[in-house]
Amino acid sequence: MRPGPAGVTRVVCLITVLAAVGLLPWLSGRDPALSVLRARSAEQEPTREALDAVRRDLGLEAGPLSLLGTWVSGLLHGDLGTSWVSGAEVLPSVVTGFQVSLALMSCSSGVALLLASALVAPVLVRGRGSAGAVAAMLAAVPEFLLATVALLAGGVWLGWLPTSGWQGPENMALPAVALGVPAGGLLGRLVADALPAVLGERWVELWRGAGVSRGRIAAAALRRVLPPLVPQFGMVAVGLTGGAVAVETVFAVPGIGRTALGAAKSQDLPLLQGSVLALLGLGLLTGALAASIRRRLLGPALRDAGLALPPARPVRAHPAVPVALAAVLAATIGWGLLRDPYSVNTTARLAVPSWAHPLGTDGLGRDVLARLGHGAASAVGTAAAICLLSLLAALALGFLPGVAAGAADIANALPPVIVGILVAAAAGPGTGGAALAVALISWPPLAAHAAALVLEVRASAFLTAQRAIGATPWWILTRHVLPSVGAPVARHALLRLPGIALALASLGFLGLGAQPPAPEWGLLLDESRAYVERAPWAALAPAVALALLAGLAVSGAAFTRGRRRTTRIRAAEEAVVEV
Repeated sequence: MRPGPAGVTRVVCLITVLAAVGLLPWLSGRDPALSVLRARSAEQEPTREALDAVRRDLGLEAGPLSLLGTWVSGLLHGDLGTSWVSGAEVLPSVVTGFQVSLALMSCSSGVALLLASALVAPVLVRGRGSAGAVAAMLAAVPEFLLATVALLAGGVWLGWLPTSGWQGPENMALPAVALGVPAGGLLGRLVADALPAVLGERWVELWRGAGVSRGRIAAAALRRVLPPLVPQFGMVAVGLTGGAVAVETVFAVPGIGRTALGAAKSQDLPLLQGSVLALLGLGLLTGALAASIRRRLLGPALRDAGLALPPARPVRAHPAVPVALAAVLAATIGWGLLRDPYSVNTTARLAVPSWAHPLGTDGLGRDVLARLGHGAASAVGTAAAICLLSLLAALALGFLPGVAAGAADIANALPPVIVGILVAAAAGPGTGGAALAVALISWPPLAAHAAALVLEVRASAFLTAQRAIGATPWWILTRHVLPSVGAPVARHALLRLPGIALALASLGFLGLGAQPPAPEWGLLLDESRAYVERAPWAALAPAVALALLAGLAVSGAAFTRGRRRTTRIRAAEEAVVEV
């Protein structure tokens, strides 16, 4: 049987990603021999003889295509090459880091399941209700922010648990909580929001009338709910691989994510290639496992037809909530824009909040409020540009659902942090590289949304009437299809603006985005970790700002989804936006 467009696109995209990983030494635009020489000995002069010796040692003289073939051949035989920095084999380092990351993600998955169960249990008991705004807020908090707060509260201030290392189970507690809470909030919200509609179906009444126990009904309702949501559970697991990079960095956990980040910063490209391949393989394996579990839960009768849930009731937010959050952020940003974010005053280092410095100063005596305000302006502008590009790509790919689906499978297997690491290795860290990394993987939800709406609009009766009276395809496209699809997808893209800003902040926090002395929120949070015990306000200011941004994303989306729309379009839109 010939593969469809989605299968062909999936294979092409996977080959493209693998080729990009294999050609990292040449995509960087820098001499690989120079990178190796500087990594091995920073004091040695990069003479022509020294560079030629490095090229001969690594076999770089054969050219990029020949080296790519050698790398692929070694990969097929289980050989990931030799580290450019340490000279050791890459495979043992990748395996060791992968084992640590798997242990951390397994523990985090346990935390996520416990939290999701706590959110779902009241709905199963009462038969109504939802996860509510609390679950939505937990799902929106980025892992690097939660890890920083957990480090401050549980490790520094209370001293309950160690803040770094990987010596025993106690070292796993804080990282697992930081990684598992957002995942648990998302899982709990997905299941709890879908359960009330399922428990209101006719079969539940019949079972209750027949005297079936509440436990059996709850188990059957969960089995009814889970198949359509299993692919999203796979996405949550993929998100754990991206969040693990930040969490491992905060708590100095020697996992595969931290290994990849360190390799990118030191230009140890063979180690980076092996680490990224391990993370990519984990993402693809998770997606395939989720699809297999879904097929098994559906059974042979529904395996081909699929199964759809009744529309879930979205979280409702009072209109005053997003307005209040936006007002607080706008006031803080506006006040900070009136100040100089680059003025250095070493005599006022780590000053406590005062009227002269309302949020205190950082390690160089720079005003935290000023850097917060100017950082927001650049973040919002960059996020808006990414939203616009994603919207245009989604509208184009919405008419090619087979092609978009295949590319989306590969894009969904790569969290923003992993793509950011690759882009930083190729083009160097910076705002442009971070924006490119987020843009490369931000379009799939919008494209899926556009494809669903295109199918809805094309199946409408009024388009049949238009064709019957002789309307041209171009007229139907420009006057009916695009206006009906463009407005909801543009609204969806606007709702993703805070989330994109948070993704940019996470890359800045890891040193892959804006570089010092730029006033970027993630970078501010990372810089303040060095003196968090002496001046916690310097870390709390960007942390609170990021938390408000996450709250604005949740409440704004809930308020917008609460507005009236056409019934069929609303059903298609909510099905995608909820994901």
